[in-house]
Amino acid sequence: MQIMGPVTFDEVLTAFRQDHPVAREHGNNTNQDAENVLFLADKLFTTWSKARLSRADFRDVMLPWHLSEGGGFELVPRTGRTVGQAADLVRSRTAELATANPVCMAKITQFGDSPFSSVYLSTSPVTHDHYADLPTGEGLVHLDGLHRLLAWELSGRLSLTEELSVYIAGDLSPGSTPNATTGGRRA
Repeated sequence: MQIMGPVTFDEVLTAFRQDHPVAREHGNNTNQDAENVLFLADKLFTTWSKARLSRADFRDVMLPWHLSEGGGFELVPRTGRTVGQAADLVRSRTAELATANPVCMAKITQFGDSPFSSVYLSTSPVTHDHYADLPTGEGLVHLDGLHRLLAWELSGRLSLTEELSVYIAGDLSPGSTPNATTGGRRA
C-alpha cells in the first residue's frame, strides 16, 4: 500500500458523490446505502487517507455480507470473504451465480470495462449489521465498491491500480498497518 496522504471527510464525500450520485436513475441504485456506510465510518474512525493498493492488497480486502442484490446465492457469508476469494467463487460458479443473482452478475459484467472510480475502505469493520460478524484486525475492509472490485479483478484490471484512488477510514500511521508505505517510502 502506498499512502498518498490524509484527506478530509468532505473530500471523501465529494469524490463519492461525483461518481455515485444518490439520485442517479438506474435500476438497483444503492448509492444512498453506501453513503450511509461512509458516514458510519467517519463517525467511528474520524480520519481518512487517500492511497494506492497493489492487486495483492485489493485481493486481501475483506468484503461484508452480500446476498447479491436480493438474489438466491450468498456471494459473501456473514463472516466475510476477501475480494480474491469472492472473485475465485464467481469464476468457478459463474453460471449458477448468473441464474441465482442476475442483478449482481449484471453489475459485475457492467463494471468489467468501465472507467475506474474511487473505492472506499476502512481499517476495521463499521458498526452495521452486514459487518457484525467480520473478523477484526486482519486488514482492510470494504465500504463501497464490491461489484467494481470483483469486476476489475475478474477482467484482470486490478493490476492497473495507478489509476485507481482508494479512500481509507482509520489510522494508517506508521506501524498501524502492515506493508504500508508513505509517499513511496516504507513506513
